[in-house]
Amino acid sequence: MKRRIAHIGAGALAGLLSFGAATAQQAAPPAVKVEPDGTVHVPAMAVPVSSMLSPEARRYVADHLQQMQQPEMVQQKEGVPVFMAPYIASAKARFATSMAERQIGGVRVFDYAPKAGIKPANRNRVLINLHGGGFMGCFPGCAELESIPIAALGGIRVVSVDYRQGPAHRFPAASEDVAAVYRELLKRYPAANIGIYGCSAGGMLTGMATAWFQTHGLPRPGAIGVFCAGLTTSASGFGGDADYMTAAVGEARAAPTGPAKPGSALPYLAGTDPADPLVSPAASDAVLGKFPPTLILTATRGFELSSAVVTHGKLVRLGVDAELHVWEGLFHGFFYNSDVPESQEAYAVILRFFDRKLGR
Repeated sequence: MKRRIAHIGAGALAGLLSFGAATAQQAAPPAVKVEPDGTVHVPAMAVPVSSMLSPEARRYVADHLQQMQQPEMVQQKEGVPVFMAPYIASAKARFATSMAERQIGGVRVFDYAPKAGIKPANRNRVLINLHGGGFMGCFPGCAELESIPIAALGGIRVVSVDYRQGPAHRFPAASEDVAAVYRELLKRYPAANIGIYGCSAGGMLTGMATAWFQTHGLPRPGAIGVFCAGLTTSASGFGGDADYMTAAVGEARAAPTGPAKPGSALPYLAGTDPADPLVSPAASDAVLGKFPPTLILTATRGFELSSAVVTHGKLVRLGVDAELHVWEGLFHGFFYNSDVPESQEAYAVILRFFDRKLGR
């Protein structure tokens, strides 16, 4: 009986191998074409949602990609993109915070605090949030989603800055506004006890403001967080491979055509020099080498991925205390949805980092 089974198995295996070889010849995949300058032409392919994500995140990625193909979903209503409204409602239901609108240093801010009260360890600490939105809005939408979970879970005050943006304003208006708020908060908090963070444009601005402080006689903050961003710019996004590879699978957005161009397409940064460290801090070792402890968050489908990786590498090379955390299968600003386990992981990383690095 054993010999018979072995004989049948060998015959079946031979048949499968023959069938596989024939099928491979009939359905050979299209070849990748490489030009002499290294440009690679990748054949069309289907990219499924990552199997490594939680079930909630898999549904989230699929929903996000569908939403990004509907122009009405990214339209803003009173500073809130339509697709973000349910995330804000969920965050407010999940996290108990209070918010006071006020002026600090002559700049409008939303000042968040946990309803349960500031934790004793954080009574002499504050976080400054610089919201995302491409320097083109998303206040208070992005500010709410970046501030509410952190204030509630961390038991800490979070001041979100309504900085000036394009197209009405140009660089360095936002850096000036952040500096005004920072200068005022320094009257109450030691610089070592102040953390600054932001996502997307806010992550860029976090680096820009840190560089601005250096050149305007302000002490460096205790720690910063560059999220959904890096400290480089390009005409298509943040630069590097990610401009071509991750935007499609993260945002349902076609890759740019033609050669890469210097500078940025953002109206706020129109006319700026990409080699100016006040615009792209990663362009200057002298500036970047003076940065405080820096946390960088990104994801494998984030169109900022290349810039985040390069920024982290430069910080490490210059001896700056820097951490890089990359989430598999997720996209630009993924943690805006607080219902997803991976977002909650990101909040924990952010809060542990600032708790370790800020003074008390």
